[in-house]
Amino acid sequence: MSLSAVRSPSASNRTGTPSWRLLTMTSKISSNKIAESLQIQFISEIHVALSSTEKWRAVAVQTWPSLVALAVASLAGLAVVALAGHSSLDAARIMFEGAFGDRYAVTESLLKSVPLLFTGLAVIVAFRAGIWNIGADGQFMLGALVATFLGVKVVWPSPLLAFAVIGVCAFLAGSLWAGIASALREWRFVSEVISTIMLNLIALQLISLMVHGPLQEAAGTYPQSDRLVEAARLARWIPGTRLHAGFLLGLALCGALWLLLFRLPLGFRIRAIGQNPEAARFAGIPVRRTAVMAMLLSGGLAALGGYVEVAGVTYRLYENISPGYGFTAIAVALLGRLHPLAMIPAALLFGGLESATRALQRNLGVSPVLAEIIQAFVILAVVGFEARRVRQWLGRRRGS
Repeated sequence: MSLSAVRSPSASNRTGTPSWRLLTMTSKISSNKIAESLQIQFISEIHVALSSTEKWRAVAVQTWPSLVALAVASLAGLAVVALAGHSSLDAARIMFEGAFGDRYAVTESLLKSVPLLFTGLAVIVAFRAGIWNIGADGQFMLGALVATFLGVKVVWPSPLLAFAVIGVCAFLAGSLWAGIASALREWRFVSEVISTIMLNLIALQLISLMVHGPLQEAAGTYPQSDRLVEAARLARWIPGTRLHAGFLLGLALCGALWLLLFRLPLGFRIRAIGQNPEAARFAGIPVRRTAVMAMLLSGGLAALGGYVEVAGVTYRLYENISPGYGFTAIAVALLGRLHPLAMIPAALLFGGLESATRALQRNLGVSPVLAEIIQAFVILAVVGFEARRVRQWLGRRRGS
């Protein structure tokens, strides 16, 4: 047989050789990758091509339900104050001054928003992937627990080293905690709603066990840990206030998550499996692996919030370290339309609302229960106006 015959097999033999089949498979895989890259590039080009007027019109269409929800909630809250026998105008003035009246009020509102930035990002990642992660609260507590253990038991030579190591360990702890629910969802078909809620309760009891046992303060007086060593605490960002560097970290992570979700292939895959998992699977996207990665990232972000809260505010661990940040974060994420950058003003708003209701308690003698009712009105209004969007999302999931 001639050398030319070896190098140039006939068309009838080409498709039957293993090497030719391998080459065909490789070409198909490369074509899929190229198609995915072209699709991402095409979407980006469409976004850039929109005129500024069309962009502002799209923003208005997306934001008007949230603004209406806030207006309805504000009026309902003031009506409740009036029914309790207080002046609505005085309540509105005190709430505004308590949230934004002076430098200290503004920094306190920013401080209250920090845990919501992290847990809100956790909710955004999971919901964008079509995963109902209701366990951000438990993941937050796991991050606080790991940060407390490392901040109390370890002697750190420098604050920078403590920040890096404790932050990574807290992130991994939250990822592993969320990974339990993700594994149950993907391989045992357990609803993530049920598993994450149960994991919240387990995390709560785990913290109670630790502050009554191995991590209880040396004095043994209260069920709380000792204070973190100085090197493990976050630096104050603005002197004379309690606002710490964790606020800047939260803002940086908002920008990083925006970049991930809307400019990188992994974010495109996360959004694709959330919109239509069957179509994403048909397009060659590894749905299960992408869902697991999204859940791990979600849990890690929530756990970072717990680390920041312990290292920047409380300096110690105690029971009920989270008053429900993971659940409030759902309203924050929905108010921000599941967008990392739009979620920032939503978190600031809820932080200001927390400071405002505390000012009502101090200056107007309003019951703490009434303050919680006002906050509940905001959450119910936001969730209510988002119900149609959630129903549409569920319809796509059932139809896929």
